[in-house]
Amino acid sequence: MQYRTFPKTDLQVSTVGFGVWTISTGWWGQYTDDEAVALLRQGFDAGMTLFDAADTYGCGRSEELLAKAFPDRRRDEVVIATKIGYDFTAFGNDKRRGQMEFPHDFSPAALRQATDAALRRLRTDRVDLMQLHNISMPEVEDDAIWETMEELQRAGKIRYYGMALGPAIGWLYEGIRCIERRNPTSVQHIYNLFEQHPGAALQQSARDSGSDTGFLVRVPHASGMLEGRYTAETTFPDGDHRRHRPRAWLQNGLKRVENIRFLEQPGRTLGQAALQWLLVDERCIATLPNIYNAAQIAEFAQAPDSPALTQEELDRLAALHAINFGAPEDEVKYKGTMTLEPAGAA
Repeated sequence: MQYRTFPKTDLQVSTVGFGVWTISTGWWGQYTDDEAVALLRQGFDAGMTLFDAADTYGCGRSEELLAKAFPDRRRDEVVIATKIGYDFTAFGNDKRRGQMEFPHDFSPAALRQATDAALRRLRTDRVDLMQLHNISMPEVEDDAIWETMEELQRAGKIRYYGMALGPAIGWLYEGIRCIERRNPTSVQHIYNLFEQHPGAALQQSARDSGSDTGFLVRVPHASGMLEGRYTAETTFPDGDHRRHRPRAWLQNGLKRVENIRFLEQPGRTLGQAALQWLLVDERCIATLPNIYNAAQIAEFAQAPDSPALTQEELDRLAALHAINFGAPEDEVKYKGTMTLEPAGAA
């Protein structure tokens, strides 16, 4: 494992972290608390120090699992990131799964209440990285929200703060505007070898603006495609979100994968190469692969120390990206601002 530090902070994390949504929401299979805690501890034992949760994941369950996995005696050994901004209490005890969205509430009072509730579930006195969950342009521009985050930071309830973009493939101008105006410690977004837009543009915007923002990259394996294990016969169980994707997603993905098999080398799997490709950019502080079994933990934790991608391989990947890796273009429905409206536009 290797470790990186967010610019101008003392927040050091493993370059491969553990996104807790896979074991807390039911969209990647069902896990008992004991099974989930065992995986979290295996990740830690493999060198993972960053654990990324959200208050909406399982309606608080992801945070409760972290409290069970890492009690006070181990709290200083892990970096806990979580997210706030949705009002899942509006539905009482309805623990709906997946990406069916709850209503947002970014009011200062709601952010304070959500932070206190997260601290109770985590059984800790501070969150290392608090992220505003799927914010849109009005929230980026709302000074009261960011003043509240600074207030929480001064109170010691959060150490650093940032934003998480989504829930579609990614939001472009929300991220760019936030980076340029707010200079957050972290921006979390979707980015991988097959899905490079708008992730590449977001990270380039930080370089262009001279921002200190670092990036957390989720879905680095394109929902498992870049692990290289799917076949034409692959099916997904009931409840698995991949079951609801069109068949063309699997078929086109397999075509792309066959054209990048050259990345598989002695001592380096395709899944490891996918993480290495992201980590070439030092702005990528950590990756958050979707982890749902022990074998993935062992494979992904070793990715930073597997043979590095060569310049020849990187150039070849860039050329393949220009032709969509030899497959038809997928239709992507963006939910965020993918075009920048002129000032004053309705």
